[in-house]
Amino acid sequence: MTHPAAIVPTAERLQRVRASGGFTLIELLVAIAVMALLAILSWRGLDGMSRAQLQTQALSDEVLTLQASLGQWKADLDAIMNVPGTTALDWDGQVLRMTRRGSASAGDGLRVVAWSRRIANGGVWLRWQSPPLTSSTAWLAAWNEAKVWAQNPGVEQRRREVTILPLEDWQLFYFRGETWSNPLSSTGTGSNPQPSVPEGIRVVLMLPATSALGGRLTLDWVRPDLNTGRS
Repeated sequence: MTHPAAIVPTAERLQRVRASGGFTLIELLVAIAVMALLAILSWRGLDGMSRAQLQTQALSDEVLTLQASLGQWKADLDAIMNVPGTTALDWDGQVLRMTRRGSASAGDGLRVVAWSRRIANGGVWLRWQSPPLTSSTAWLAAWNEAKVWAQNPGVEQRRREVTILPLEDWQLFYFRGETWSNPLSSTGTGSNPQPSVPEGIRVVLMLPATSALGGRLTLDWVRPDLNTGRS
């Protein structure tokens, strides 16, 4: 005859089996669901960090490109030369042409440099540069070629252009007579003509809103031979 103490209720026996036999199917499913949720949250966090890193890198690249572009712009203006028989600076509403000294060496001669905006893919800012020039005939040919390049460039003119950055629009102003004015306004006649190179030049760039640095950017340049402290 079995002792009464040896008889264990069925419910209690099942509880002991469950306790010694590991997780139930429901518990495993719950654990898997929690782990999946944690994995999703971790992935979103990593994805967010990756996107932020890409955006930061894109912004850094655009800042470096803009700094290099404006540095070249200032270097060209600083190197403008007033040479007899040539035109130092000219803006016709489409292209800014300038005669500047060469940068390689003292014997590099002069160069004609041009800046313009071309309507392509929303607009791009371009720079064109001639080879070294050592005669007035070569200068005149390059000066005229720069204008052709801005209006209807051929294959040969495009070889000397460099794409600077995307640009929706741009404006130029000259500082003359103690005020900023349109470069296409009268340059003065008679006994008080305006100098070929103004005291200052202001460029206003409208950068695309799609870029990291989108918006309006204004940069003022002061002629190096002035010591007035203007900015």
